[in-house]
Amino acid sequence: MSGFSPDHAGAEVRVSPNFGPRRGPFRPDMVVLHYTGMETGAGAEAWLCNPASEVSAHYLVHEDGRIVQMVRESDRAWHAGKSSWRGQTDLNSASVGIEVVNPGHTLGYRPFPKRQIEAVIALTADIVSRHGIVSERILAHSDVAPGRKVDPGEKFPWKVLCAAGVGHWVAASPVRKGPVLQEGDVGGNVEQLQSLLALYGYGIEITGVFDPLTRIVVEAFQRHFRPRLVDGIADGSTLRTLRRLVASATASLD
Repeated sequence: MSGFSPDHAGAEVRVSPNFGPRRGPFRPDMVVLHYTGMETGAGAEAWLCNPASEVSAHYLVHEDGRIVQMVRESDRAWHAGKSSWRGQTDLNSASVGIEVVNPGHTLGYRPFPKRQIEAVIALTADIVSRHGIVSERILAHSDVAPGRKVDPGEKFPWKVLCAAGVGHWVAASPVRKGPVLQEGDVGGNVEQLQSLLALYGYGIEITGVFDPLTRIVVEAFQRHFRPRLVDGIADGSTLRTLRRLVASATASLD
């Protein structure tokens, strides 16, 4: 493929060879947001277009707001890797992947510039409109690959996106002292926590045992929805925020 017309008006096109057809009956019904985790946007763009990398995304959003499309939305980009959401595992076939330029946690994680976030909002809103994607399926890479990935991270302004009509969000409950659930705990309260996380979409087994995987999934939830404190401990703030988020998602489907 030598080139194509961009799906998003105003996007530049730089074709990546790292793509294939969407498998089975899938069409885009979710958006997965990433950060690039590299020192420069130019380096990230080159890597996503390098056949040796075997990774790609549909879009890259630079810090100055420039949008580059590398794979057509009708095709399957290679961005999600081993991941799951609501029991679905081939997320590359079901999603549009957006890489947001940021060096990430290991190279000097920093706030995302306003101009960049405005471009992410406009792009995501356009994708959502064209494919009829529901708000609850605009997700972080860390949501669909907890433990393996932490991007776009706790500095990504999900609240700002939701205020602009993009994504699902509830205000986090205040952090206060009180009872907590943490690694090593067992029983019905742990089972309820796991059930709520699974109901929202996270890949977690309902065992009643607060094991290392449960801690990792709680961290992923906090990183997106309670970013003030990401510690893997299900305190009252985490539990209240999770319950309200699930209730809000359920109400939106009624």
